[in-house]
Amino acid sequence: MGVQVNSDKLLELVDEGVEVEQLGTGFTFTEGPIWNPRGRYLLFSDMPGDTRRRWDPQGGIQVVASPSNKGNGMTLDASGRLIVCEHSTSSVVRMDPDGTGSGREVLASHYQGRELNAPNDVVVHSSGAIYFSDPTYGRMPVFGVEREQDLDFQGAYRIPPGGGEPELLASDFGQPNGLCFSPDESLLYVNDTDKAHIRVFDVQPDGSVAGGGVFAEGIGTGDFATGLVDGMKCDERGNVWVTGPGGVWVFAPDGEHLGIVEIPEGVGNLCFGGPDWTWMFVPANTSLYRFETKVAGHREPYMTA
Repeated sequence: MGVQVNSDKLLELVDEGVEVEQLGTGFTFTEGPIWNPRGRYLLFSDMPGDTRRRWDPQGGIQVVASPSNKGNGMTLDASGRLIVCEHSTSSVVRMDPDGTGSGREVLASHYQGRELNAPNDVVVHSSGAIYFSDPTYGRMPVFGVEREQDLDFQGAYRIPPGGGEPELLASDFGQPNGLCFSPDESLLYVNDTDKAHIRVFDVQPDGSVAGGGVFAEGIGTGDFATGLVDGMKCDERGNVWVTGPGGVWVFAPDGEHLGIVEIPEGVGNLCFGGPDWTWMFVPANTSLYRFETKVAGHREPYMTA
């Protein structure tokens, strides 16, 4: 494995000979990582295994919740509580930071009286608003609980800072999946797994979004067997790191494809973390990987404390 370099700009972000370290293996399909900077541990999901796990340098990998309602994407709110997208319950929930499920409360489960599809990934804005994607994967066998879809579209949503009914941001997706903010939060990136592309929206003063044009495309074919556009994060310079065929694809702020950090398995998600926020964690099909970057990740509100 190595780095496929399309532009020398990539080598400002990661070493060409970067080591991709396997931290653990033997899982079903790993997803949804989040680094807790105060606890100095990583939480990650195994949806088909209905299990949430923890990794830290001292203790290695441990189970923290099983069952986990087939949780997927995770983040932290401004007070450090864990926010989780649950496939089995079609809900976005909040719980205590350790991920065991204690203190669990439902933040969103319906839109206009109809059950959400299966919230997948989630980010928090500095205002306290919560943005999430809602594809249908959690209504499919293996990755969730097979059942009919209540809504007739797949959308992206915003939960207002004080909570309340989720607000629909856009509904013209095939399968919306990973999402992230630019460092100044002026842009919201949302990728579409079915269409193998990333869209970019302008974040408005009231928290709504405008635009939604294609930022990058051709990230695979939308075929699970060859790798999918899925998890996504921005670094502190505004580069976009996203999963795709062969590993982690990196795009400059202007959409230029800089190259790929190769991972030995198909990858589902990623996140920055570690003491300097320069560890890139990559949950893959059956394993958890890590590599070092030369640039720090963009941090959501709690993570800057």
